Amino acid sequence: MPYSRICISSTGGSGGKTLFSLGLARALRNRGLKVKTFKKGPDYIDAAWLGLASGRPATNLDPFFLSPPQLSGLFSNSMAAIANTEGSGDLFALIEGNRGLYDGLDETGSCSTAAVARIVDAPVLLCLNCAKTTRTMAAILSGLIAFEKDLRFAGVIINRAGSPRHEQAVRKAIETYTDVPVLGALPRLDANPLPERHMGLASTGVPGEEAQAALEGLAALVEKNCDIDAILAASHSGGALPTPVSRPRPTRHDVSRPRIGYVHDAALWFHYPENMAALEDAGCEVRKLSLLDSSAANAASWQGLAGLCLGGGFPEDYAAPLSKSPWLGKIAALARAGMPIYAECGGLILCCQSLEYAGTVWPMAGIFPHRIIWGAKPAGLGYVEGEILQPNPFFPVHLKIRGHEFHYSCLCGQNVPTAMKLSRGTGLFCVKTHHGRDGLAINNVWAAYTHIFAPSVPCWAINMAAAAKMFSAGGRPGKIVAQTPAQPQ
Repeated sequence: MPYSRICISSTGGSGGKTLFSLGLARALRNRGLKVKTFKKGPDYIDAAWLGLASGRPATNLDPFFLSPPQLSGLFSNSMAAIANTEGSGDLFALIEGNRGLYDGLDETGSCSTAAVARIVDAPVLLCLNCAKTTRTMAAILSGLIAFEKDLRFAGVIINRAGSPRHEQAVRKAIETYTDVPVLGALPRLDANPLPERHMGLASTGVPGEEAQAALEGLAALVEKNCDIDAILAASHSGGALPTPVSRPRPTRHDVSRPRIGYVHDAALWFHYPENMAALEDAGCEVRKLSLLDSSAANAASWQGLAGLCLGGGFPEDYAAPLSKSPWLGKIAALARAGMPIYAECGGLILCCQSLEYAGTVWPMAGIFPHRIIWGAKPAGLGYVEGEILQPNPFFPVHLKIRGHEFHYSCLCGQNVPTAMKLSRGTGLFCVKTHHGRDGLAINNVWAAYTHIFAPSVPCWAINMAAAAKMFSAGGRPGKIVAQTPAQPQ
């Protein structure tokens, strides 16, 4: 069915997309709408805030990982999942873009926000930073409208207006020289209402009252300064999408389902919901764990595991409690016992011998005998393409995968056997002569800076489920080697 949807974009970073998207999502939720948020591109932090604003987990839409039919199918399935359980009335999709509207991987704009809007047939709502400009904003908007002919524009939100007079000057220029309606004007804010840190918007993955209060403040800001009724009217212009595909999942009480634990706490919480859903689709029971919780309930959650996922996060902020966590020894013991363990970025750090951060060396699990060193600048940032070199439980050798990385740390050492060769991306080492190498593999443990999006690597969940079943079948199964290749895209 033609779900109501809008894609929010801008001319580039710092255009105000995120603050406006969060405020609009919460304002619509407060009005009683069923809001489903999406984030263009690989992202955990902005997506977590979008999910918090809407009350439902956000979904990432990225043409780098999925073909157009796959991406539109993911969008349709995500919306249909809500419609099937809560009804299709008052269901609204909000897609937040990244960077500028037409910014992509190359000069053709591949994988841009515009590409996403086109694939899911969403009208574009532009949030334009008009600081220190007036009439020029009309020229910029005219260029955006004319640059690609097959996009539909819902309207413009003027952002960072310095005064009512400034707002009126920009508004009149846009109305005079373009046919795009101005649907709101946000004032310049004296301070960012959301916390910032080196990887973008800060979050521990466990929101508190302060975060909720900030979102309510943004909702009030949008309600006061924007024509939400007009935005809702514009959102109905999207056409029909592919029929959602129903994928029956195994019964949750099936005793044969291997139990996969995934750490989700303040230190490590970067997991795509789609990755966990893929494990469930593959026949696994997925259970949330913590490295920082000493409660009996958390201890019980660690029992009966057949596999473990260690995602990314901010282990450097929790280096002291992590180094003292009894679960580090547990993870090392599980690795020695042959359990399949899949670790990304922060999980990689946890699996190494130690982390050097701010002049202190903190012991980690020691599965790999290497030290991780934290740097002052990003060591790896962006998309990754690589080929699997070493046998492991998750990816067959020679498989080519796509992923992404964003890390400030790197591995100390150069003559280290690596499990993946990168044609795009930095990987494990900060030294430029050693860029393009990622992945450590020992026993049945895989650890890399590369994050994957499971729908683009369908063999990952299937192979992890198979490895977990082998491990749970009895004792130490020895080296488990992935057998199921990737399905064709």
